[in-house]
Amino acid sequence: MKAETLKKRLDKNRPMTTVTIRIPEDVIEDLKQLAPLLGFSGYQPLIRAYIGQGLRADIERLESDTVSALVASLKRHGVTDEVIHEALSEITHK
Repeated sequence: MKAETLKKRLDKNRPMTTVTIRIPEDVIEDLKQLAPLLGFSGYQPLIRAYIGQGLRADIERLESDTVSALVASLKRHGVTDEVIHEALSEITHK
């Protein structure tokens, strides 16, 4: 995830919207019990944290898959490992 996107996601005052989702009652009760033990003010912030964790993991996995596919394609086109490594170093150290 890009640094600028991450900074925006860490802003506690970013706009929110309401969604409705059906969740089994026993799951909600478990979330309510678990939330204070994990340092959350309630079960809804815990749900947001779980969604955020899963979302970030999937974004990272998909971005990694794209980079891997690009590297493989560059190798098939004769780009050396050294050039690929240099290019990856440039973009990860910005």
